[in-house]
Amino acid sequence: MTQLFEKFVYRILILSSLLLVQCSSETRYESVGIENTILTDSTSFFFIDVKNYPAKNKSLPIGIFDSGTGGLTVMDAIINFDGFNNENRTLSSDGRLDFEKECFIYLADQANMPYGNYPSVGKTDLLKEHILKDLQFLLGNKYYRFAQDKTYQTDKQPVKAIVIACNTATAYGMSDIENFLNKSGLDLKVIGVINAGVKGAFENISKNENFSIAVMATEGTVLSNGYVNAINDFIKTNNYKGTINIFQQAGVGLAGAIDGVSDYISSSATAVRKDYKGPSLLNPQAKIDKSILSRYNFDWTKNRILVAGEKDNPTELQLNSIENYIYYNVVSLLEQIRKSENAKPLKTIILGCTHYPFYSDIFDKKLKELYNLKENGEYVYRRFMSENISLIDPAINTAKELYDYLNENDLFNNSAMEKSEFYISVPNVLNKKVQLDSAGNFTYDYKYGRNTGEIQEYVKCVPFNNSNLHPDVIEMLKEKTPLVYKLIYDFNQKNEKTEFLRTNNLGLL
Repeated sequence: MTQLFEKFVYRILILSSLLLVQCSSETRYESVGIENTILTDSTSFFFIDVKNYPAKNKSLPIGIFDSGTGGLTVMDAIINFDGFNNENRTLSSDGRLDFEKECFIYLADQANMPYGNYPSVGKTDLLKEHILKDLQFLLGNKYYRFAQDKTYQTDKQPVKAIVIACNTATAYGMSDIENFLNKSGLDLKVIGVINAGVKGAFENISKNENFSIAVMATEGTVLSNGYVNAINDFIKTNNYKGTINIFQQAGVGLAGAIDGVSDYISSSATAVRKDYKGPSLLNPQAKIDKSILSRYNFDWTKNRILVAGEKDNPTELQLNSIENYIYYNVVSLLEQIRKSENAKPLKTIILGCTHYPFYSDIFDKKLKELYNLKENGEYVYRRFMSENISLIDPAINTAKELYDYLNENDLFNNSAMEKSEFYISVPNVLNKKVQLDSAGNFTYDYKYGRNTGEIQEYVKCVPFNNSNLHPDVIEMLKEKTPLVYKLIYDFNQKNEKTEFLRTNNLGLL
């Protein structure tokens, strides 16, 4: 009996060992599946011939990617940057754009955004896979002309440097990209926006100052603590002696709303929606506090707030405008600070999502309103705020870091900015596994329910056009980033890579 029992235990141990080996192998495959595919599977769409990659070639474009169009704020900062003298490369403005002879390739992974949600739903590995696919696109030569195209084109250029114009992608994927480049032997610079943003936040701070600094970012960036870690490292490295409080505000749905994602905003909605995922009275992760509705001071006109029940005593509220999302998040941040112990006045906010600088004027307007807000004759937030709070756009320091790299490595081009190209991911409608909603986008459950390691073309990367950009986004680009808008327009006007609807003016892309 004892021998039989020992044999039974032995077999169980062997079986358990085999299962552990199998599970560890599967985990290992999931984490490096796309990496190995890119490097070794010459039959795959994602394969890159790294041995023949033209690294350190100054004639190549600069690659920029983001989860959506928000990264265009980073590109806008880069292409409008004038911090150096173009003749002698010294640190002095000369009235000429520093990157005037550089061209760029921009990718918006719109089909898979918002990136900030993946960590919060336990899909960090899937997010990392998306990020490596973004890298693969920039390194490769393939794209599709339009979503229904069965055959990809192969005349896209590779890139000589990469800017991760996405805070969440920087926080979760920059080390993966650097490890991939090291493993592949590719000598390419990768620049992320987080360290650049932190450096900018401390430019006007004295070493002994007591203050609070806040980060407003996506859920994923907040969960990563990427900014908190970078801020603490900066404080320690640069020997700051004052008391510095750090706060974070996760902007649930704000980036998605800016990009017109239907989970968060709908111009046609007139009543509360079942598929809404943003802040509400009933969302425990992003709860609107009914007791301080007057502090939010939402715009209730034209269905910018969707209401169930009476306005004075609603049973549900859903945000349905970008401005109301911003009002909610700024108030939520100030409430955090107000309720904390011994908080120092808020002096600096890092706009830690590339979508947010599009609306820095709205953030600033709301902060000034809250600084002057009184209830029962007393200021609600003033003692927790500096009168003039700096809004930091990490893109400015990102531009400087890119310039320094090109200068130090003699990689400045002699081309033209007008040769820049712009691509966006759309659902691959020819992939029978994808699940789409009525608007032709990935369903929420499918987008965040996919498994990493199942290497396939979920999306197709196609040129920007007015069928894959929301009309409000087009108007926003035209108003807030006119040079980027013109480059996008020029790309489509002169390029046969797209079935773009052409017009004779800039009224429509």
